[in-house]
Amino acid sequence: MEKLSDVLLIIDLQVGVCLDAIPVYRLPQLIEHVNQRIDNYHQAGKNIIFVQHCDEVLIQGEHAWEVIPQLDQGKGTYFVQKTHGNAFFNTDLQQILSSIHAQSLEICGAQTEYCVDATVKFAHGLGYQLTMFRQTTTTTDNTFLTAKETIDFYENIWNKRFVTLIE
Repeated sequence: MEKLSDVLLIIDLQVGVCLDAIPVYRLPQLIEHVNQRIDNYHQAGKNIIFVQHCDEVLIQGEHAWEVIPQLDQGKGTYFVQKTHGNAFFNTDLQQILSSIHAQSLEICGAQTEYCVDATVKFAHGLGYQLTMFRQTTTTTDNTFLTAKETIDFYENIWNKRFVTLIE
């Protein structure tokens, strides 16, 4: 049986982030993988935390703010609302993790170079053991790099420094 982290942390897989005018890279594959991870964590009785970004576009309660409907969010243990790239900043995430005695997190979500990166680095600084499957974050092309290049770039930075990447 595979070893799971204490918590599966799913960052910003929301309608307004993933299904905007420019859809994120490899979304169908990411949805399939994340749903499989949700099932694995749920079956093992582990915690699943959905993090949702809130801002002037992603307004709490509106359609763009909602978790993408293809994800099995009904198995979510907690939902955390944030207004900053770092999922710990001015949220109750740290209190939740402390209350359930979490020491390890598996992270996936959007967007690689923004909210995922900020959360990975902050969680590492707090002492959490982090794991991530390769290609389980997503983003869009930008002026400098394609989405794939961005993901590869960040995975290279994170691997063995901040997270243990799993093939």
